[in-house]
Amino acid sequence: MAKLKSIIKIEGTLDGLTFYKGKEGYLVKTKGGVSSKRIKNDPAFVRTRENGAEFGHCTKSGKLLRRAIADFMVDAKDNRVTSRLTQVMSRIKNLDATSPRGERKVGIGLVTPEGKLAIKGFEFNDRALLSNILKADYTLDTTTGEVQCADFIPVNDLNPPEGATHVSVASGVLNINFNADEKDLQISPVVNLPIDTTTTVLTLTPPSMPVGTGVDFYLLKIAFFQEVNGVQYPLNNGAFNTLQIVEVL
Repeated sequence: MAKLKSIIKIEGTLDGLTFYKGKEGYLVKTKGGVSSKRIKNDPAFVRTRENGAEFGHCTKSGKLLRRAIADFMVDAKDNRVTSRLTQVMSRIKNLDATSPRGERKVGIGLVTPEGKLAIKGFEFNDRALLSNILKADYTLDTTTGEVQCADFIPVNDLNPPEGATHVSVASGVLNINFNADEKDLQISPVVNLPIDTTTTVLTLTPPSMPVGTGVDFYLLKIAFFQEVNGVQYPLNNGAFNTLQIVEVL
């Protein structure tokens, strides 16, 4: 048994390691309760050490992505987003066909078509899926990051939660290099609209494309508010807000 010294608190089993919360904090063990000293040194546990190293890399990669968009996702996430994202990063890491076992990297797996597909469509709030919230079609210009929804009628094209009177919509483009730990996020101006029958050409354009040598993540966010006496308040602390990775290039 060993203590998990990380700000990322995980519970569950992955690659032969069990993460759980005990009286002494968050702990990790292998099946059978083998000592951490033996795991670190015994040749019989070389695979466990390899799995542990790769798991740590996947949690770090997920953390890098979450921190890159922290301000964007602060009110559009669920309480399992960390573990769900780590699982996706693990699948992407498995697509690294060049590095030895124990050293496979998310950044290498992500450049493959399968790696991009693995994270495309990721929902940061699984309580509010984009496909359930937005009923209208939209276009994405990957050269500028612009998202447009022609003839957008909020009351018809949204599935708002009860009590919502207004909606805010924004898009973003994140360039992230997992190999170099580099990131750049560009977010469009937020468009805030009453949820009524007014027809709008909804256009969301980031100020520029992000700079970097990594992969581009295109994001779309929808947040709901309730207006009381001329002031808009977040609805239920963002429980119904949606944020999705709509494209990866």
